[in-house]
Amino acid sequence: MKVFGIAGSSGSGKTTLIEKLIPRFTARGLRVSLIKHTHHHFDVDRPGKDSYRHREAGAQEVLLTCEKRWVLMHELRGAPEPTLEEQLRVLSPCDLVLVEGFKQTPISKLEVYRPAHGRPPLWPGNPSIVAVATNERIDCPRPILDLDDPDSIAQFILDYLERPC
Repeated sequence: MKVFGIAGSSGSGKTTLIEKLIPRFTARGLRVSLIKHTHHHFDVDRPGKDSYRHREAGAQEVLLTCEKRWVLMHELRGAPEPTLEEQLRVLSPCDLVLVEGFKQTPISKLEVYRPAHGRPPLWPGNPSIVAVATNERIDCPRPILDLDDPDSIAQFILDYLERPC
């Protein structure tokens, strides 16, 4: 599996860009998965549902399945958050894993940067950022990609991943 990250400040457009990239990759026949890191507490379950009640009763894992999808919920119960490597081992085999977030994890990544948001860019202090996608002119020694051109961003990622290590 090839792994490539998309990082940036909150509200920069990471999710929107990924939403545009995935169909471009799948149209080329690639099987794509995504790992999204969030700093917020989240729950895909709802109080009152059987699966929620089972987790609340102490089950470490609950797997829900139906004819269209399945989801595995794993409760950490005080254990440390798994690393990206550990999470990658849980995924089914695919061609490309896009990773949203994990700003400091040492994987090649694209920064989505909007100077108008007033936040500093990540790239000056992050050697894992191999290119920057932006909607404004910036002075940066890394390749600059047009945030409004997801076709060229997708091609950049694919070309980058084909480079010899």
